[in-house]
Amino acid sequence: MKIIQVENYNQMSKEAASLLIDEISKNPSLAIGFCTGGTPLGLYKELIKSYKNKKVDFSMVKSFNLDEYYPIKKSNTNSFYYYMFHNLFNHINIKKTNIHIFNGDSKNPDRECLDYEKKIKRNSIDIQIIGVGVNGHIGFNEPGSFFASKTRKVKLSKQTLKINSKYFKNSKKIPTYALTVGIGTIIGAKKIILLASGKNKAAAIKCLYEREDPCFPVSFLRKHKDLTVIIDKKAGSLLK
Repeated sequence: MKIIQVENYNQMSKEAASLLIDEISKNPSLAIGFCTGGTPLGLYKELIKSYKNKKVDFSMVKSFNLDEYYPIKKSNTNSFYYYMFHNLFNHINIKKTNIHIFNGDSKNPDRECLDYEKKIKRNSIDIQIIGVGVNGHIGFNEPGSFFASKTRKVKLSKQTLKINSKYFKNSKKIPTYALTVGIGTIIGAKKIILLASGKNKAAAIKCLYEREDPCFPVSFLRKHKDLTVIIDKKAGSLLK
């Protein structure tokens, strides 16, 4: 595990962008696992800026998103499909045929998850970008998730629903389920870059650093052979 501690969120975003751009320059057809939420927004802004300045080319990059609410339509502004296009894909030259995101409106979510798992196995994720929830969840793998878990439909915890409800105008309309890449599948990525910012992430980062604990799914990433953790001072405040 390599831990890079920076001063603040902006520096975390710049450091992550620099690492990712360097990897793309080495392998232009990289398969990248993308995540959503507030944490990677700064990273995506840096990637867009670098693309516009002709410092990176996404034309051969393949993308696989980590999760999606269920049920939810692509057109819903709270869907992760909308999030990715609005915050990144619409602003870079990635090919739509190379973009893979869960269909949150699938009539058969189990089949959707099985097919998505197969797509990942066929392509093999080179770099997985990932954030961590306050309760230590990664993707939508909530506390209690198994290390070997695969891509599946999950029920969201009350804590996650409460935190994520701020993104919905009507909190009663937030989906209570999600489709997520499993921990075992995440671990299968060749390289993982974990981002964390803010004091409310400090307990999860402390657990990741010290021990493996099913109560903090992020701690399973300790097993990975190539894990880079980029955190700001507040997220790393509990580390010795």
